[in-house]
Amino acid sequence: MLGRRLKSVQLLSSKVANSAARVMSTTASSSSFKYLTSELKGATAYVTLNRPDLHNAFNEHVIEEITRAFTDITASVRASVAQNPVADANPTAPRSVVLTGNGPSFSAGADLNWMAKMATYTEEENRVDSLALYDMFHAIYACPVPVVARVNGAALGGGSGLVAACDFALALDTAKLGFTEVGLGLIPAVISPFCIGKIGAVHASRYFLTGERFSAEEAQRIGLVTQVHKTIEELDAAVEKITAVIANNSPAAVRAAKQLVKDVTQKGLTLDKEETKQFVTKGIASIRVSKEGQAGLHAFLNKQKAPWVIASVKK
Repeated sequence: MLGRRLKSVQLLSSKVANSAARVMSTTASSSSFKYLTSELKGATAYVTLNRPDLHNAFNEHVIEEITRAFTDITASVRASVAQNPVADANPTAPRSVVLTGNGPSFSAGADLNWMAKMATYTEEENRVDSLALYDMFHAIYACPVPVVARVNGAALGGGSGLVAACDFALALDTAKLGFTEVGLGLIPAVISPFCIGKIGAVHASRYFLTGERFSAEEAQRIGLVTQVHKTIEELDAAVEKITAVIANNSPAAVRAAKQLVKDVTQKGLTLDKEETKQFVTKGIASIRVSKEGQAGLHAFLNKQKAPWVIASVKK
């Protein structure tokens, strides 16, 4: 059984690796997915979990599709950068991604049928299965462009992990979140690096250990969610506004700024380190002389519109 399971995971990894060669179309690209939709709307890619009858819970098939969707987006961005060192006003790759769910829930976490299968696995089979789960969260986290979670409803267990893997999240005020694993005799191990990075050890100690569900307002207080909105219309308007702002910024600078946040936090760079001074000064010097940096400075100094600005979008 283990041999068959390992072979299955190897085939899954092969499929995900091969998807990196594909470049995302500027039209809907959802035909290759069964459990989600992935499409480019203007300068923003929308990845929408599409199992509303099961509250967008995920199993091994959903995990593979989410991983593949974000791998495709990453490949698209890298291909676009390679072809056009200075972005123009007609993007062929997304400048941001919105991750959301269809129906009343964002994601209820693990699918019950999938959990039932996992209960029959050996420890090694569960470890192999969890590697694919981690790769899904990391594919979201490692996406080179900003990923915004549109939390339209409940995000529980791994669903809150999806929120944490995004750069930031906007939520409906009725949404419930929580790390509910301990109530099932489990722990939020796979999602822990993404969640603790967002909410810190203090809040993780509270909510990992109690398994409590909490409100969107509490999620905002602890840092899991950035904004809370009263209606779905207000939520959508806020998502559209923030992705429009991103779309009018330098794509190269936005990607570098996203990486900067990761580097400063992961490297533990503090003000009393010589390493910090060298790292940040090298970063700004490098982007100033880059092709897109030069184009942006030239446009600003000559009171011109930067080449990447989308005319129909206003900040």
